[in-house]
Amino acid sequence: PKPLLPHPKQAKVRKFGPKILQLLKEWTETFPSDFRDEKMVGHLEDIIHRIAACDEAYWKTLNQVLQKLNQRLVLMSQGEESSLKVSVNASSISDKLVAFKTKPPPIQKDILSICNDPYTLAQQLTHVELEHLSHIGPEEFVQAFVQKDPLDGTQPCFSDQKKKTSNLEAYVRWFNRLCYLVATEICMPAKKKQRAQVIEFFIDVARECFNIGNFNSLMAIISGMNMSPVSRLKKTWGKAKTAKFFILEHQMDPTGNFYNYRTALRGAAHRSRTANSNREKIVIPFFSLLIKDIYFLNEGCANRLPNGHVNFEKFVELARQVGEFMTWKQVECPFEEDRAILHYLHTAPVFSEDGLYLASYESESPENQVEKDRWKALRSNVLGKT
Repeated sequence: PKPLLPHPKQAKVRKFGPKILQLLKEWTETFPSDFRDEKMVGHLEDIIHRIAACDEAYWKTLNQVLQKLNQRLVLMSQGEESSLKVSVNASSISDKLVAFKTKPPPIQKDILSICNDPYTLAQQLTHVELEHLSHIGPEEFVQAFVQKDPLDGTQPCFSDQKKKTSNLEAYVRWFNRLCYLVATEICMPAKKKQRAQVIEFFIDVARECFNIGNFNSLMAIISGMNMSPVSRLKKTWGKAKTAKFFILEHQMDPTGNFYNYRTALRGAAHRSRTANSNREKIVIPFFSLLIKDIYFLNEGCANRLPNGHVNFEKFVELARQVGEFMTWKQVECPFEEDRAILHYLHTAPVFSEDGLYLASYESESPENQVEKDRWKALRSNVLGKT
């Protein structure tokens, strides 16, 4: 293979060395996953040896760059391992827990027995969100959307490198798990009064998430409460105080391309920029919408202008959106961890969609023949009853 750089004179290296150093520093810090590839590491070492050999002062800086890169790669691997463990734990779904509805309550723990303070649960949800965000690098956005359509129409330099979007995908799985956990907690209790209490509790948790700036957990809770097995529990909803829920629903209304949410997000972003404490700096966007925005920006705008020039306006806007996200994800969570609550959030069994419907029908009987037929089929399939 051709050398990446020609062998320049020492004077030229000293002239361009600082700029190359700065480029390597920013590249390794911003896109560390690029250097999981052996070819890339080889190129990096080649550049380092050429530059460092010309000036002793460069050795120290380049050594620090390599050390930091190694630390980032270790942290990324740990993040992927922990997200894998969570996804394995979260997949231990037990629809047969529906059977517990007829048994004494102590057999199955519920969220209120673990945490009955909405603000505390909102804080712990914020811990989980920021933990997931901390592992997502800008390269995951690039590899999710840009790699399949390179700027010059050719294949990526290292097409054999697997697309690394595992942290991004793990975050989406967490959102889905929280939706199903909320729905499970509401459908599980045998008594209507208890179900209404759980609904009111999650409404208060959602409101605290909104106040904190944790819009992702807020949307997951609203989505869980709007799932059909939950929304059909009319008697339960009739017993709950739901005025605050409709206010929150209005905030996350998709009308006008989520106009209300985007207004609230801008307010939180402004608060974050002028904040003095980590508590006020928290901005956790509704992640699925952020991904959608970046996807449509990338797909809807050409990489090149009609005259063949690079469409810098598009890439500046992509950089702005991803850069803003990178600022938000670096905020350290100011809340104290509660390991018991975090453990429950990650490992509590949740129903599948069938399990939720069965639990819902067991709570409030089917209202029409279609629901009756489905209930009968579910009892047979899930519980082995006829």
